[in-house]
Amino acid sequence: MATRTATRTATTMVEPAEPAATTEPAATTGRARAGGARNVEEALRQAALELFVERGFHGTSMRDIAGRAGTNVSHLYYYYPSKASVLRSMMVSIVQDLLVTLHDAAAAAGDAPAQRLAALVRATVLFHCRRQAEAFVGRSELRSLDPADRPEVIALYDRVTDIFRDAIADGVRQGVFRCPYRSEAVHAILTMCNGVSTWYRKGGRLSPEALAARHVALTLQMLGCAAD
Repeated sequence: MATRTATRTATTMVEPAEPAATTEPAATTGRARAGGARNVEEALRQAALELFVERGFHGTSMRDIAGRAGTNVSHLYYYYPSKASVLRSMMVSIVQDLLVTLHDAAAAAGDAPAQRLAALVRATVLFHCRRQAEAFVGRSELRSLDPADRPEVIALYDRVTDIFRDAIADGVRQGVFRCPYRSEAVHAILTMCNGVSTWYRKGGRLSPEALAARHVALTLQMLGCAAD
């Protein structure tokens, strides 16, 4: 899916009042029809994801999401009581999946700081290429989260930051990295990796693997450590 880079409209849409669904509606059509409750919920989230990328959170209504999924609004409300709950669910899921990816990458790389950090950078870039739409919304719509949901999502992102911070700190202690500005380096590396979701194009000049390799090289050079 191509990522929309145009400036979004800041106008907040007021949702029409809808009765909350207490029993699962039986009639659905289109993509939300196939395969049971889990598939229906996934179809609704996928429809919301597409619209958040295309129009932004504030440019999308619950009716829009239901229409894209091929179902009615009451069916959407059965799974999600509000548009804010759709966004929260989407964001929590994407950051949790990223955390699992990073833990797996670090475990496979071993204890050597340079190899571990290289694995973390590579995994992050590949994640943002392969799950570009989710990663894009996960970053660009942080400001749109309900105030009650924001601390939970921020705490998950802080865990991502801690994984990178620990790898860099280990490298500095062992003399592998030469970096007088560790905090700034962590944020610079994460910003570089996360930014891939805003500009990467499938089928472009560089494959995700080649792009990840270049980000690894840039990261290690920033920390005064030559890539293997």
